[in-house]
Amino acid sequence: MKRLKNWDNKTWLSSKSYISQFNKFLKRKINLNKNLKILDIGCGRANIISALQKKYKFRNKPIGIDVVGNKDVKKNIIFKRVEALKYLNRQEKYDVILIKQTIHFFSKTNLNRLLSLAKKSLNSKGKILIFSLKTKKNKIPCFKKMKKNLEKSLKRDENLFRIIKKNLKEISYSNFNFKVNISKQKYVRMIRERYISCLLNMSAKEIKFGISEIKSKYKNQIKFTDTLKCISYRK
Repeated sequence: MKRLKNWDNKTWLSSKSYISQFNKFLKRKINLNKNLKILDIGCGRANIISALQKKYKFRNKPIGIDVVGNKDVKKNIIFKRVEALKYLNRQEKYDVILIKQTIHFFSKTNLNRLLSLAKKSLNSKGKILIFSLKTKKNKIPCFKKMKKNLEKSLKRDENLFRIIKKNLKEISYSNFNFKVNISKQKYVRMIRERYISCLLNMSAKEIKFGISEIKSKYKNQIKFTDTLKCISYRK
């Protein structure tokens, strides 16, 4: 699969409102304080941990890792362009490990390895927080081909959730909801820039046809709720 580069590039996922609400959600899950050591797996441009660092000024800067090295990664964190499985073999310890909208890039075998290494990399009472798109009644605006690809991906995610439950055992579930209000023009740009993984392997012709469908299907302002399933594990 091609690498995802634009999921947090001028989308609602990179907006101040989204980041603020997401970090408020994290605060309900974690006792945020200066002493925390945080690792963000699949951090993208590191918007989430950068905002946390700006607010809490952690003694140890949060570490973000990703296989894509964007030029505009936030500068107030430590960024490593590296695969997660390689990085977690370093035997460093963390209080919080975030895995946000990343599990679908792992095979079943590698997801098991990732979870096992993540558990070993936690300090006492440390937490792993895994976020992934809600698989049932997902409301992401789609054209037909996009919807078909997304449903296939979400079905695979359900199998990955079973692997997570089997590996981590004692976990809890919750949902993070964000109300999106975006212009059709901006959403079309996001599709053109392939902001979500189900668009990555589509041809230019399929994308062009899909954009035409979106333009005729939706009003000038697109409103929906973006829901992430949160899986929490505590050591």
